[in-house]
Amino acid sequence: MKKSKFVPYANEADVLNIGHLSIENRLDRITISGDIDLTADQAGLADAQALQQLLADVVAQLQARADLPPQLPPPAVQTVDNPFA
Repeated sequence: MKKSKFVPYANEADVLNIGHLSIENRLDRITISGDIDLTADQAGLADAQALQQLLADVVAQLQARADLPPQLPPPAVQTVDNPFA
């Protein structure tokens, strides 16, 4: 796994990969998609530790926010005309 400085909720650009997981940074949410096998070997341990650190960083960022709402609304989705139609 490539080491990267991923600061949760810092921007709309960062993407972190752990195994076959893709972790996308947003200002109001972190999106995790894909899958991962945490195998009983050194590679599995490294992925598990990276995932553990990511979640610890997310929790720390959330706990540090005094204005944390009970729940965010779903993200706004905009429908656009198909430019190829």
